[in-house]
Amino acid sequence: MKTVSILISCLLLLFSCSYFLFHFRPGLPQKHQIQNIVEEIAPKPTEIIEETQLPDRHLIRTAFIPQSPEKNWDQPWQDACEEASLLNVYFYYQEQKPDIPQMLSAYQKLFDYQQEKKWTHDINLTQMATMSADLWGYQTKIVENPSLDDIKTTISQNIPVIATANGKTLFKENKNFKNGGPWYHSLVILGYDDDQQQFIVHDVGTRLGAYFRYSYQILLESIHDFPPSHKKEDIDQSSSRVLLLLK
Repeated sequence: MKTVSILISCLLLLFSCSYFLFHFRPGLPQKHQIQNIVEEIAPKPTEIIEETQLPDRHLIRTAFIPQSPEKNWDQPWQDACEEASLLNVYFYYQEQKPDIPQMLSAYQKLFDYQQEKKWTHDINLTQMATMSADLWGYQTKIVENPSLDDIKTTISQNIPVIATANGKTLFKENKNFKNGGPWYHSLVILGYDDDQQQFIVHDVGTRLGAYFRYSYQILLESIHDFPPSHKKEDIDQSSSRVLLLLK
């Protein structure tokens, strides 16, 4: 009988210890604690920031300054497309629509500057940038290998883009050029139209060049700076670059 009592007491003690350990285990988190831990270590969803969408089309309107205001194609006018491109941007920032005497006066200042520098008639984008900074105080930026989106983004900010280009390539879409187009040319990109897949430019080389349209493909293909060899025929071997004048 005594043995049975001892056995019963042992069983009760064992049951009590098991119950205590199961319900009151120290250091183990309760259900709500486990849920909090899971929420803390689980990765939070990444916030998606949508990029600003460019408009489908944009156009900067400004006066058209032709390469030869008096239709005189002798030198220096024959190679004055770089100066004309600069003046289109200059008068845009000045918010002026100059008459022919004002154009001629502005041209002469550029010609005089180049003569002092002993530059040739054909100048590259670096020289164009230097002249703009010295004469007008503009900040300048040359963009290497500009993409379609680079140009569109700049234009959408109302900043014209000056491009030097192979005129022979442009001739594929602009039959206003004579002799198949110039090897080295310059123009100002003022707009774009995604529906038509076209750039809108002031092509200073012809009197019909105001708001002329080139396809994205042809204009991007044509863009090259003046070749280091100083041979115009080497233009396709030169870098693809554009110039921004920043007021």
